[in-house]
Amino acid sequence: MRILVTGASGNIGRLVVDGLREAGVEVRALSRRRRDDLPEGVEGVIGDLEWPQSLEGALRGVDRVFLFPVPETAERVVDLVRAAGATRIVTLSSGAVTTGFDTDFHLPVERAVEASGLEWTHVRPGEFALNKLWLWGPSIRAERVVRDPQPEAAWYPVHERDIADVAVTAVLGDGHTGKAYTLNGPALVSHREQVDAIAAAIGETVRFEVVESRVAREYYLAQGGFAADNADFLLGFEDYSGAEADSGEQGEGAWAQGPVPTSEEAIGRPARTFGEWARDHAAAFGQRSQRTPSIGLRRLRGGTGLRARPGRG
Repeated sequence: MRILVTGASGNIGRLVVDGLREAGVEVRALSRRRRDDLPEGVEGVIGDLEWPQSLEGALRGVDRVFLFPVPETAERVVDLVRAAGATRIVTLSSGAVTTGFDTDFHLPVERAVEASGLEWTHVRPGEFALNKLWLWGPSIRAERVVRDPQPEAAWYPVHERDIADVAVTAVLGDGHTGKAYTLNGPALVSHREQVDAIAAAIGETVRFEVVESRVAREYYLAQGGFAADNADFLLGFEDYSGAEADSGEQGEGAWAQGPVPTSEEAIGRPARTFGEWARDHAAAFGQRSQRTPSIGLRRLRGGTGLRARPGRG
């Protein structure tokens, strides 16, 4: 069996490649540029989902596909997958489809896959725990501090390895066709508790500084990268669709209570906790940097392709 993994250089795709390789199947990893860091035995191919004509060679002889979401070309890509003779597509989607917030990004990809007549499974992660590495990592490394307006705001961050494990299971296993798995972490964890877990993982105190939303926004814009690109949504200044929100005090989503779906439904073992995730990434948080971003800097928001809406992190 030969599996094509699209988005193979991404945070989930890399882990899917590793999981499939460990399972002993042939893996073909699609990336936009040549990669020299692929595991032994993995075939690297170059292609771009935004240019479907570049995929024909990559799809030749493929039995199943893990599909990274590119809505603009999803229908054409799915047509090519079917024409190549593949029989199953597992889609990296979003928990925001489950909740109805996502209607224009992941949902069109899901619909294209479902209309193909092939076997399909959708993997719908909620908030990525990784978001906190990108958002808080720079200030933790530089100052051992997190500046946030809502210490008690909480959600169920999901470990990226749980997402990949579900994807690998759905690609290879039986009984997953026609299912959409919404994935969360196993417990509701507040921002303050998340910072405490990171501090425990690195073995040092990390101070939680409560600031107003507009002050936090200044820090995130100065920080650049993920934080700047997503500051307005994460701090409640804009809604999921990108429209201006009523206030800047809404924060990072719901303060939900009660059980939520996790990876356990698909793979039969408990989902990894935020504490486990923090320990897995302790080195990334722990190394002190020598530079603190200036609050006076600005960065124009660019098109990152994926935003930090639930499941796009």
